[in-house]
Amino acid sequence: MLRKTLFLLATVILTLVIVPTAFAGSGVETICLVTDVGRVNDGTFNQYAYEGMVKAAEDFGLENKYIETTASTDYAKNIGTCLEEGFDIIVTVGFLINDATKAAATENPEVYFIGIDQDNTGGPANFVGVQFREDQAGFLVGVLAAMVANQKGADKIAGVYGIDVPAVKRFRNGYEQGALLVNPTWVIGTNILGNYEDSFIDPAAGASTARQYIGEGAVVIFGAGGPTGSGAIAEAAKAGVYVIGVDQDEYFTTFNSGATEGAEFLISSAQKRVDVGVYSMVQALVDGDMEAFKGGADYVLDVANGGITFAPKHDSDISDDTYAVLANIEDLMRGMTGVDPASGDMLPEGD
Repeated sequence: MLRKTLFLLATVILTLVIVPTAFAGSGVETICLVTDVGRVNDGTFNQYAYEGMVKAAEDFGLENKYIETTASTDYAKNIGTCLEEGFDIIVTVGFLINDATKAAATENPEVYFIGIDQDNTGGPANFVGVQFREDQAGFLVGVLAAMVANQKGADKIAGVYGIDVPAVKRFRNGYEQGALLVNPTWVIGTNILGNYEDSFIDPAAGASTARQYIGEGAVVIFGAGGPTGSGAIAEAAKAGVYVIGVDQDEYFTTFNSGATEGAEFLISSAQKRVDVGVYSMVQALVDGDMEAFKGGADYVLDVANGGITFAPKHDSDISDDTYAVLANIEDLMRGMTGVDPASGDMLPEGD
């Protein structure tokens, strides 16, 4: 009898050891991702969210699926598809899908929701909004853009932005404030040009705005608006103008690891680690760590926790000393850029 009992105990212990992590915590086994309008290979935030989901699925043994949204009217329908198919975790991407995500989370308390670039302050406990201090990333590359302009004897830089949602406003305002740190006499609208586009998926519109700014004398162009911004920097780089990417390191996406024309003019990318945000919240659910999951609130990534940074120079001819300055600023940065971390608007002077 004792031998049989010991055998059964050993079997239980062995089973616990080899059970995938996904089944050892909260019991989540499946995950579904719904993109913002666009594709999972868009080279910016949709792709980064997808990569974070895939890595989590591989590491934790989760069944996974993604749905690419083709129109904003499909947000609720696509979330509904994930629900109908019984997924335990649903990741939705983008500010514009926030309302549909919160409504679905409220109606389906047994399902966990992770909303990228979304707010869930005081919302349902099964939903976490994952946000980023884009103003910090924008600030860093704004410093870089202004320093490069100074080195080239120029006094004009620009930014081409997507829809003016809070995340994009944080990028823009951070960028402009970083440039003003270097050149406090510069004027926004004169030395620092910028424009919001009405789409995240219109590379032609981004390219057209980039050509306009090049004609007005901009020597560095920051593209922060999904494929729209990527279209702007691809066009500018082909024309021999320095450019800065966004979200991912666009050297590996838009510029195909240096194989695309103009790659040597990419001087950095303002990185927000969407993949880390997705992965971290999925891991919290897998571990059954509901304190780490931040349900009913927002999980914010910034410079301090490694969620915000800037990409290296790659093939650029800008000096290493310039990037060393950026690294020093990044080390010192722990919050204030003059930008409201919630709305993305500028804070009143003195705050």
